[in-house]
Amino acid sequence: MDIFWSISRWKPVLRRLPLPISLRLEYFLVHHGFDRLNRPQTLTEKIMHRRLYDRDPRLPPLTDKVQVKEYVTEVLGPGWVIPNVWVGETLPPRSHRNWPIPYVLKASHGSGWNIFVWSPEDQDWGRIEATAERWLRRNYGRETREWAYTQIKPRRLLVEAFMGTDRVAPPDYKLFVFNGRTALVQVDTGRLQAHRQFFYDTNWQQRNISYVCPFVPGDIEPPQSLSEMIWAAERVTADFPFVRVDCYEIAGKPYIGEMTFYPNGGQIPFQPESVEQELGSLWPLDSATSRSGTQLMLEKTRAASAHKTSVLRSPSK
Repeated sequence: MDIFWSISRWKPVLRRLPLPISLRLEYFLVHHGFDRLNRPQTLTEKIMHRRLYDRDPRLPPLTDKVQVKEYVTEVLGPGWVIPNVWVGETLPPRSHRNWPIPYVLKASHGSGWNIFVWSPEDQDWGRIEATAERWLRRNYGRETREWAYTQIKPRRLLVEAFMGTDRVAPPDYKLFVFNGRTALVQVDTGRLQAHRQFFYDTNWQQRNISYVCPFVPGDIEPPQSLSEMIWAAERVTADFPFVRVDCYEIAGKPYIGEMTFYPNGGQIPFQPESVEQELGSLWPLDSATSRSGTQLMLEKTRAASAHKTSVLRSPSK
């Protein structure tokens, strides 16, 4: 994709720049124009605005792939998350890795860091150990400039049972929830093979939308548990202006996988543009969020500088 190609090309530079400058350059690469991050209108602009300003202390634990399951269970009760087979800060000795196959090894503090083990032959422990150690050394949030990930401690590994069949992942239902109301359902199929995306409203009327994947004609049946899925997603996000809740349905039962606060980092706009405007209008920004993060840091810096100047100017005793 051209957008990701452009940003990937600039990543070494973006990581070294101060956050406000980095995000404004990123905005230029995505939108091919000057930024509106101080007065964002569209969904992707508001996701970038969140990256720049929002330092809500609730975000890190709900971004953590281990802690979010505890939160969902606390709010909804048991049975709503895929259980962890194992969790730890380092891989256990090889003799203790008797996890039921198939399974997925993940990192709690990153996104897209997955190792799928379909058979005993896939357990190349040298490769798996090297990859896991690399994950634990990396600061995903610093690389992507997504604050919540930088605050996840400790960094952990986790193993989940693979819930698909024959190496095919189950459909991924991503619910875009604004102030406790679901506005859009994104359905991803064939994520490990031929990836396709479909978009629906809550009445399962299809929307002609392109996002990560181009729009292709076609239709899929709604999940049996759609109403329960929507209810659960709205319940766990009731106190947030915007969250994407990633769900699955296994044998007719809904599960919540993750809560996503920075979908694609705000780097991929919906098409057509009217969808961006529509979704952006559902996310009002309050003054507290707008002033958090970098802006408050700048205010503190100015205050400290003013204090230092006053001290230097004051007569010595």
